[in-house]
Amino acid sequence: MKLDRAVAKHQSLGRSTAHHLIAAGRITVQGLVCRNPAQEVSRFESVALDTQIIRAAEPAHYLMLHKPAGYLSATVDAQWPTVLELIDLPDKESLHLVGRLDRASTGLLLLSNDGRWSKAIMDAEAHVSKTYHVTTDADLPHTAVADFAQGFYFHTEDITTRPAVLEPLGPRQARVHLSEGRYHQIKRMFHRIG
Repeated sequence: MKLDRAVAKHQSLGRSTAHHLIAAGRITVQGLVCRNPAQEVSRFESVALDTQIIRAAEPAHYLMLHKPAGYLSATVDAQWPTVLELIDLPDKESLHLVGRLDRASTGLLLLSNDGRWSKAIMDAEAHVSKTYHVTTDADLPHTAVADFAQGFYFHTEDITTRPAVLEPLGPRQARVHLSEGRYHQIKRMFHRIG
């Protein structure tokens, strides 16, 4: 939201009055004077007129959670327990997941109520690397490292995955480094190599 709108909402001051207050240096954002009415102000920043808070900052939450097997990477589900049930926060309903793991998978999940932060991590163009430890039911083929390095074509989406780094840890264990996160990508890539 732009600063002038945030100020104008206070007791229905109006945009004209908001611009005058901002120009006069009477408005602060997070304790700092702001004279730019077009400045974006997130809901996690407080806005004050003189010394009176006219819009309090909402608390921002950034959580790391180890997801156990059996929990859904979801906020609500009628059939299965969700990861939100593992969190003890009064406003946990404001959280969303930053990425997902299958119900049977375990590992690190990130949750937040800050959409900009989440988008910056999940945006495919950001190339944020994700690491997975995988155990397979059959030995890894000798061509697996090269196969992952060239990517896989998924015909249902008509896309080729970005190259991934497969680091074998044993005949049936590997570490995979991805810079994207397609639907069931890990399972589908390992399925391709048998």
